[in-house]
Amino acid sequence: MYFRRITRSVFPAILLSSLAVFILMYDVVDVDARGSSDPRLKSRVAIVVDQTNGEVIYEKNASDLAPIASITKLMTAMVIIDSGVPLLESMTIAKSDVDRYKGSRSKLSVGTTLLRAEVLKLALMASENRASAALSRVFPGGKKAFVQAMNEKAKSLGMDQTVFVDSTGLRPGNVSSGLDLVKMVVAAYEYPLIRQYTTTSSFQLRAKIGGRSVTLEYVNSNRLVRSSRWEIGLSKTGYISESGRCLVMQTTILGKPVIMVLLESWGKLTAAGDAGRARRWMEQAKKK
Repeated sequence: MYFRRITRSVFPAILLSSLAVFILMYDVVDVDARGSSDPRLKSRVAIVVDQTNGEVIYEKNASDLAPIASITKLMTAMVIIDSGVPLLESMTIAKSDVDRYKGSRSKLSVGTTLLRAEVLKLALMASENRASAALSRVFPGGKKAFVQAMNEKAKSLGMDQTVFVDSTGLRPGNVSSGLDLVKMVVAAYEYPLIRQYTTTSSFQLRAKIGGRSVTLEYVNSNRLVRSSRWEIGLSKTGYISESGRCLVMQTTILGKPVIMVLLESWGKLTAAGDAGRARRWMEQAKKK
């Protein structure tokens, strides 16, 4: 494998505001060899990038299109925050938020009332599909306007291979490439709330269902967030049958901030395992 350096950075220049992100198109050229060993990642699509300078440390099929499942929810979160809708406003889960397509389970019963901030947190840390569906349903203009805003945001970030069709990621029509998802993770990392919510290891809240008050408990869908061995600044998992396991992260390895994208991993723990394999490969290369 070779280092590949992004000659026109995939990353933003100095940000003048927390929400101003300018992602540029880029070309890559080979520079120095890392060594003959290979991390032997099992994910069909993988890319690891140095966050400080845009250097591609490792890539595998990084320009291939793939369904991205709940990785979609990072874009959902950016659209919500960018829109300025009040996060302390109450929302109620409706029948139309129930997943009739994949039949995914949810702890959010129809009629559950939460603050929009809580709904957003559940969509990000626990990948709650009803939460994500509700966020788009109550958006000004409804779901159609929300998906349009998602695609416009993707275009503004230079994500030219990416298409969004819903806010949850349940539809396989939500597609992107490893290269495009690096851009999305870099952009999402500029949102403190997204960093906070995606790296919360567990969350307990009181919610109202009709006239009753109930306690709901959630854990982060990325098991690595709950591990003391990892320093993770942003995280999102995804899974549908068409995509396999997906994982994107901002993490620190050998004191270096990196972006990691893993798509189409077909074992339950394969994406997390690949993250570990990529880290060990980097650590071993450092020793040489």
